[in-house]
Amino acid sequence: MLWPFRIALKIVAAALAILVTYLLVTFAQVYTASRQDHARPAQAIVVLGAAQFGGTPSKVLRARLDHAYDLWHRKLADKIMVTGGGQPGDTTTEADASKAYLVGRGVPAAMVLREVLGRSSWQSLAYAAKLLHDRGITDVLLVSDPFHSYRIQAIAGELRLSGHPSPTRTSPIKGLTSLQYMGRETVAVVIGRVVGFRREAGVHRVVTSN
Repeated sequence: MLWPFRIALKIVAAALAILVTYLLVTFAQVYTASRQDHARPAQAIVVLGAAQFGGTPSKVLRARLDHAYDLWHRKLADKIMVTGGGQPGDTTTEADASKAYLVGRGVPAAMVLREVLGRSSWQSLAYAAKLLHDRGITDVLLVSDPFHSYRIQAIAGELRLSGHPSPTRTSPIKGLTSLQYMGRETVAVVIGRVVGFRREAGVHRVVTSN
């Protein structure tokens, strides 16, 4: 009677070993992507949203916007798409706060496009992709925090965008906190590869712009 138990135990141990190895490999991919900058000429720059407070971008969001501004100033793209909706009780959206910040830095208002409905990375990129596709734009630079690079590139591909991550290097999220975020991203990437990043984000239907 011990043989079936031992065989089952070996199977479980082998499965766990495979899972741990896969998680470690994926973590390495997420980490490697976080160290790379694929800045290059593109049709537009897409900035992933983050918290804002009464129209003032948080330090995390400001770091992303400053990097997007630098890419725009280097003439790598003439349009910037800012993303992010509002949270309950907010008087404005992440995208509106982002546009005001960029315009304040000297970017012409007409060059800043907005996606104001997204509540997650997938939703924001999905809404942004629809708006960009309507303008014939498919080649974009993706601006967010370094730990985010691998997953947003994969999401962009799922949404028929050719996305090139160019993460900010001035984010306040650093050190152990950044590693924790990378751990979460690793799990999200593993799940997204299995079920698709739309389902991983909990979105049950494809999002389109209003």
